[in-house]
Amino acid sequence: MFAPLIDVLGGRRLCVITGAGISTDSGIPDYRGPDSPPRNPMTYQQFTGDPEFRRHYWARNHLGWRHMDAARPNSGHRALAGLERAGVASAVVTQNVDLLHTKAGSRRVIDLHGTYAQVRCLTCNALISRATLADRLERANPGFAETVAAAQGVEIAPDADAVVTSTEHFRMVDCEACGGMLKPDIVYFGESVPKPRVAAAYDVVDEAEALLVAGSSLTVMSGLRFVRRAAKRGIPIAIVNRGATRGDEFATLTVHAGCSEALTALLDASSALPA
Repeated sequence: MFAPLIDVLGGRRLCVITGAGISTDSGIPDYRGPDSPPRNPMTYQQFTGDPEFRRHYWARNHLGWRHMDAARPNSGHRALAGLERAGVASAVVTQNVDLLHTKAGSRRVIDLHGTYAQVRCLTCNALISRATLADRLERANPGFAETVAAAQGVEIAPDADAVVTSTEHFRMVDCEACGGMLKPDIVYFGESVPKPRVAAAYDVVDEAEALLVAGSSLTVMSGLRFVRRAAKRGIPIAIVNRGATRGDEFATLTVHAGCSEALTALLDASSALPA
């Protein structure tokens, strides 16, 4: 099944773009997969402009981030780390915030949208760990996580979020340094990816001899721009995703399959893909 993928990428140094579909086998749902329920992620404007949206977000995140922190890499993540060690994959540019590529052992990872593990003050730009904030939120909301989990159960949503219906009594906390608004160090919808991060990702696309997209629908420009860059360069583009993507028109090959299986097959054939 994966022989065409190996044929297209064989003997070429790869840049890999990943999306939420690579992490579903680790128990983290995606936004737009064929079996995914409709989801409406919070926008930057909602988060910063409405205290009720913000409080609801932090209550959900207080539960969800723990599950993301506990998630472990699957065979797809491990295969990409193996391809890097073999000199086949030069870098991973991920749209995910789950840190699973780093946990799997990939060394050159560009976290395009940031990660769940840090929180930034929007006033003084101070960074703290999500674990530190968890301690503060727990002190401000003793027993909240246990009570909600027992009463409602916990359904995990993407981006370190959880589905929680009752949050009206949840108390937020502000930056200890300046009293400013705290926000996960994640690029929200309606917010731009930092320019240095985009430039670094363009650099690895420009270094590559082929581009592999794994588990992304490429619906937003954040990922699609790199496919367009590779197409402009004229290098082969292979897309592995369970459904159609916005980048299919640029692809040399599309494979409708799970990332774990496809990337494992690619790793197994890595002796045919010299660095």
